[in-house]
Amino acid sequence: MEELPVKYVVATLGLALGVVFGATAQKTNFCTMGSISDIVFMGNWNRMRAWLLAIAVAILGGQALHLAGLIDLNKSVYLTPSLGWFGAIVGGALFGFGMTLGGGCGSKTLVRIGGGNLKSLVVALFIAIFGYMTMRGLIATVRIPLEVAVNINLAKVQLPAQGLPDFLAALTGVALPGARLAVAAAVTLGLLWFCFRSAEFRASVPDVAAGLVLGATVPAAWAITGIVGNDPFAPTPLAGLTFVAPVGESVIFLMTFTGAAINFGIATVGGVILGAFLVALAEKSFRIEAFADAGDMGRHMSGGALMGVGGVMAMGCTIGQGLTGISTLALASVLALGSIWAGGYFGMKYLEEGSFGAAARAVFARSA
Repeated sequence: MEELPVKYVVATLGLALGVVFGATAQKTNFCTMGSISDIVFMGNWNRMRAWLLAIAVAILGGQALHLAGLIDLNKSVYLTPSLGWFGAIVGGALFGFGMTLGGGCGSKTLVRIGGGNLKSLVVALFIAIFGYMTMRGLIATVRIPLEVAVNINLAKVQLPAQGLPDFLAALTGVALPGARLAVAAAVTLGLLWFCFRSAEFRASVPDVAAGLVLGATVPAAWAITGIVGNDPFAPTPLAGLTFVAPVGESVIFLMTFTGAAINFGIATVGGVILGAFLVALAEKSFRIEAFADAGDMGRHMSGGALMGVGGVMAMGCTIGQGLTGISTLALASVLALGSIWAGGYFGMKYLEEGSFGAAARAVFARSA
């Protein structure tokens, strides 16, 4: 019996991982935009704590795999010596603002599709179109030269990667493995303390479960591509969970099925939709939902476009940078996540106030 090629094994495991992600997110209502909205409008931090718990778990798992020598995170796209600070900040802000218009980030869009939301299907198509335009099409003709002009080459100052441990090692003279342990321990312990100091969060089983399970999907993705996919003859590129470029690749795959190759990212996209769909059916919450009016459609289309552009500029979405990138302790991932949160907060104020000017005044008034 002929052995199944490794790329198909990786894709199959990616599909299964996507099912776990989608089912968990659907069951627990895990949502980046929702966590920001809860804080802004209700002062409730439970879903944000779930998000921060997921970050802590992702860092612990990812760094453990790296320190054990099972994977090499320096081979990921996040730890290159080219620091894309501009794309992380501007792209992250665009993505964050776009997710408020589109009703959720990239992963939430896929989950909502699984629950029957046709609005999110349109959002996903616009993420795919504008993401591909920014990655390889018309917008790329501006993006690529701009990145070349503004990105900082850390190799010129003898830094091989943009990881926070690399900066600490260079500044203090501590060996890199020790610096890695110190940074990972400090960040994860701080996040865990902040999460579990809240009795309300500790009592919220769905939020705690969401943080633990979805955080664990990040090192699982590293293990699938970096260990299972480490075929000496046809190695799978080290990749983690992310949902901007893979949505675009999925659309291309569906349109050119016979000529396109399945990969980990495409498989996880399908798995997230399937997992959410199965939970929605089991809970009898599957419902077809369409646009209320032309304005509603325009907002969702604009949100998808901004997420596509911003996600590629920032090299990831709330999952791609906010969990997967952060698990590598990359500086650009920290910048991107902070910008996504800031863009999301401004987007909330925009929807509340009805104009950019009023939203800006509300933000400055709150911070004054």
